[in-house]
Amino acid sequence: MSTAVVTTARELADAVTEGTPGIEVEGIITGLPMITLRPGTTLRGGTLRFGAKGIRLTSDNTLEGVTVLTEPDEVAILNDTSVPDLGRLTLRDVTARGQVCLMAEHAVRAGHVQIEGLTVQTADVRGRALRPHGFGVEALQGALTVWNRQPDPVVTITAEILDVAVGSREEPVRGSGVFVGGHGDWAGKGDGGLLSVGELRTGEIHTDGHIPEGTPDLISGGVFVLSGTSVDRVVNLGPVTTYGQNDMVLDNWGIVRTWSAQAPATSHGPSGIGFVNFGDIDLLEATDAIRTTGKGARGFNLYDGSLREARFASIETTGDGSVGIQISRPLGSLSVSGDVTTSGGEGMSLVKGVQMPLKAVALSIKPGGDVDEIAIGGRLETTGDNVTTLEIEGSVAALEVAGGIHARGTGRWRPASDPGRPTSARSPSPRPTARPSCGSDARV
Repeated sequence: MSTAVVTTARELADAVTEGTPGIEVEGIITGLPMITLRPGTTLRGGTLRFGAKGIRLTSDNTLEGVTVLTEPDEVAILNDTSVPDLGRLTLRDVTARGQVCLMAEHAVRAGHVQIEGLTVQTADVRGRALRPHGFGVEALQGALTVWNRQPDPVVTITAEILDVAVGSREEPVRGSGVFVGGHGDWAGKGDGGLLSVGELRTGEIHTDGHIPEGTPDLISGGVFVLSGTSVDRVVNLGPVTTYGQNDMVLDNWGIVRTWSAQAPATSHGPSGIGFVNFGDIDLLEATDAIRTTGKGARGFNLYDGSLREARFASIETTGDGSVGIQISRPLGSLSVSGDVTTSGGEGMSLVKGVQMPLKAVALSIKPGGDVDEIAIGGRLETTGDNVTTLEIEGSVAALEVAGGIHARGTGRWRPASDPGRPTSARSPSPRPTARPSCGSDARV
């Protein structure tokens, strides 16, 4: 393959215009307009600084070892949507400032996206007009967005997305972190083109959607699998942390075979959720802690869709109106090796697109939440005043809490089996009795 080594903006422009198959960048090149790579072009190395948009890919392009810098609210890497087939677009060991956005829309009806190492240092995607809608809310795009927007259900885009890191503690992304989606209807269900992902593997993720306080109909997510997406395996190798209002940490609207979170999932904002499911998951496991600190936040919420098995290390919520675990759909088995605790009292929380007052609860099984088995290896505990530790309005065939059910606040309810002290509980009955409270099957 013929390769051109470039060190200036003029040399780069000439190589692109001439369609040189291989372009090697040495050093830092600044003052660039957007460049469009011709089909089959590979660009390697160096740092490219753009005033507006960055590199536009067409088909069968590779970016390797390159740093692409734009303003945070611009698009650092995008694709030409007038091309009918993306071929294979490869990003390998790429660093970006600004959004990386690869979409199948307009003429694009085929292609594969291969990502093997991508760091998005910072991005601000709050101004993007295109947002998926579902379950009463819209979702902000991500610093990395891979999205099949074709309404035709025969259009499938495939992808392998490995080792993606987004933002930092000092400079979290404004919007979602990693966003993968297919075409969805207004209700948030897939009804068109499919995005089929073999593996989605993430490193460290930091996001803050900067959604205004009290907003009822806009959310973001650290790692977000949208409707119209099928993923064989999601793996979160690094911690995923969100900081703002309505920022989900891990959110699923699609179809996932296994989701494995192997590092902490942490939410610091009001009405955030550690993990929320609206789609279909076979196996969900979080082998490190899920923690939320904002008002009205939740550790784990099975709101819609289906889930066969969920395994957690521990879940801790601390804000008023917060919920440790809430289940509103059938679930095979739920196990927590450690504790499920909440220290909150009453506070505001986002429920079905409305901000309303709720009381904290450690474990809530709502109507429609029919669970075969729940096993908690540690404590089930609340410390807030006048709150319920356990409520069951659906059904649980078997419940075991090895560390006891503890209600430590004033005005607290204790299990009828042992009114004098916190207890362990096991019920083989289809529906153990528990005192209902004002907790609600919430969406965000």
